[in-house]
Amino acid sequence: MNKKTFGTFAGVFTPTTLTILGVIMYIRQPWVVGNAGVLGAIGIVLLAVAITLTTALSLSSITTNVRIGSGGAFSLISQSLGLEIGGAIGIPFYFAQAIAVAMYIFGFREGLQILIPNVNPVLLDLCVFGLVMAIAFISTSFAFKIQYVILGIIVLSLVSIYGSLFVNELDFNFEWTGNYPGSIENDFGGSSFWIVFAVFFPAVTGVMAGANMSGDLTNPRKSIPLGTLSSVLLTTIIYISLIFVAAVIASPDELAKNYNVFIDKALFGPIVLAGLLGATLSSALGSFVGAPRILLALGEKNILPKSQKLAKLSKKGEPVNAMLVTAVIVLFGISLRNLNTIAPLLTMFFMITYAMVNVVALVEQTLGLPSYRPTLKIPLIVPAIGAFGSIAIMFILNVIVALFSLIFILLFYLYLVKMNIKSAAGDSRSGLFTALAEWATKKTNALRPQREVRSWRPDLLIPVTAPRELRSSYKLIQSIIYPKGSIKVLSLRNENEEEQKNIESFLNNAIKKFKENELSASYTVIDNTDFNTTINVSMQSLNAAFFKPNIVFVSVDSLSTDYSYYDRLLLDAKKNSFGAIIYIPFSSASLAIEKTINLWMTNIPVDWKETFSVGNNNLSTLISLLICRNWKGLIEVHILNNNPKLTLSPNDIEDLRTMVRFPKKTTIDIKHGDLMDNVNMEKNSDINVFCIQPGMPIETMVKIVNQSRISAIFCADSEYENVLV
Repeated sequence: MNKKTFGTFAGVFTPTTLTILGVIMYIRQPWVVGNAGVLGAIGIVLLAVAITLTTALSLSSITTNVRIGSGGAFSLISQSLGLEIGGAIGIPFYFAQAIAVAMYIFGFREGLQILIPNVNPVLLDLCVFGLVMAIAFISTSFAFKIQYVILGIIVLSLVSIYGSLFVNELDFNFEWTGNYPGSIENDFGGSSFWIVFAVFFPAVTGVMAGANMSGDLTNPRKSIPLGTLSSVLLTTIIYISLIFVAAVIASPDELAKNYNVFIDKALFGPIVLAGLLGATLSSALGSFVGAPRILLALGEKNILPKSQKLAKLSKKGEPVNAMLVTAVIVLFGISLRNLNTIAPLLTMFFMITYAMVNVVALVEQTLGLPSYRPTLKIPLIVPAIGAFGSIAIMFILNVIVALFSLIFILLFYLYLVKMNIKSAAGDSRSGLFTALAEWATKKTNALRPQREVRSWRPDLLIPVTAPRELRSSYKLIQSIIYPKGSIKVLSLRNENEEEQKNIESFLNNAIKKFKENELSASYTVIDNTDFNTTINVSMQSLNAAFFKPNIVFVSVDSLSTDYSYYDRLLLDAKKNSFGAIIYIPFSSASLAIEKTINLWMTNIPVDWKETFSVGNNNLSTLISLLICRNWKGLIEVHILNNNPKLTLSPNDIEDLRTMVRFPKKTTIDIKHGDLMDNVNMEKNSDINVFCIQPGMPIETMVKIVNQSRISAIFCADSEYENVLV
């Protein structure tokens, strides 16, 4: 397939210029001067151009930094903010481009009726559409050749308009500020600056015409900036110069009442009428050629139903199926006959697209990533003005329609999020979220350098030497960390390469499973086979991290015979201010039916109410609450009190219940005597949760599990948990 591509002049400059120099210039700019005066009209043009020029600069800057694909603005937004946002903007932008073809056809027909007033308007519309469609279907190259002819006619029409200065009596006594008399349509009942601005603004909304052809350009990185910016600057000069032409060839009253001033006063009126017809025809042709390219790009990313068919190209490289779909939408627009009701909505979709292009430039520039190296650099204020200005203008034009447009965009976005579409190329969102996370962390550290107990959540560091250690505790880990906790798995490298491959394969699948449940999970392989040294160094290193784990979690085989390294692990965890969780599953029971949790609270301080401290029972209680929530289970609290100085009255028990905020069905009782004896008497639980008493070795913990025949969790506090806050 030999696909023809286009250079700067044919592919960008010409379609952009022809779209900007449209019907507004011929039959509405004199009316703008008649209402707003010379200064008011200049203000309107400059304000409108400020929005489109900043967008053009942002578009150009981004284009010089990325390999833009097909779809123009859709491609740029998708590469930066993701396919969901790119698609949410691209879909309505496509419909706006397609329906705009119908509006341009209506404009062409109105000009044509001056010459042949007695022909049926519907027939004229269909004939014009047939002409546009035939030109586009022959080939894009042929369409661009037709645009050269139209560009020539428009140049001649402008020469004729400027020639009016030599064939009319000129009045240089300008009306600098207008009286805003209104228009024929409202019986000259008055207008305002913003009403006139709203009428004029569509004249400058053609800055994306060249960018829409990005997939058909030989060198889009060069052509889009050069073609777009040169077109915007040239057309701005033309619009401002025509303000002065209109002001001197007719009175303000005549300018406001006669839409055809430029035609009537021109050096040669028919060529201006031909220019008017050519402008609307070229705009229709440009939109009909550009819109299918956006649909093609959406299809290539599998965003729409039947995407593969929409992305199909003909032997000449033309998006035939996308063009046929666009033709159907245009016919629908023509069948509406009066597009005034939806025209504001289409304008809003254009405005949102411009805003998002500026947002992309703003985001990329603010992140300061090394990958952002545009050859055309712009100040940060440029995209900021463009983004704010685009949104502000939307609400100035029509608040209700602006809100409806944003709702449409939101619905498209939610639809695409639900589709869970993936981009092979990736985007900049990870950089954005990383930057936000870094900013939030810096702010947090500035407010309080030490970790805050109220912001505690379970972030587990899990050393693994064999898959069974994680496999046996997988469900429990998920019950602890869901929904906002996280895990970091440290895999100690196995000297046997085959076993190491099996471990890494298992970890890949396990981490993937955690992520499918929307949990933050990651793993790394450590080149060290010494268990305690590896964990100790890892804890010390992670203490300097932005997002550090706060609990070491290990699963202990109750049938093992060597527990010495777990005892040392508890000492290292305390030294590094980490909490510790030792999970010991009973070999034949594991977690049973996951319903009842027995929480054993021991050594509660006498002054626990005054100090708001339950001693070393914080982590064990917090873990019990988390498991209970995720199991939708029941906690039975057993307070082992062998301290004669500590009295726990019914009121104290209720105070503890209230301060911890136990679930309503939680039961709390007081026990005395030996821990082991009491545990052996409570056989109805699915798991026991203990705090690790001072000097309690791992062997004792294993003995408790084996004698009770119930799996258990043993917890050691760091200094950063407090269940009473």
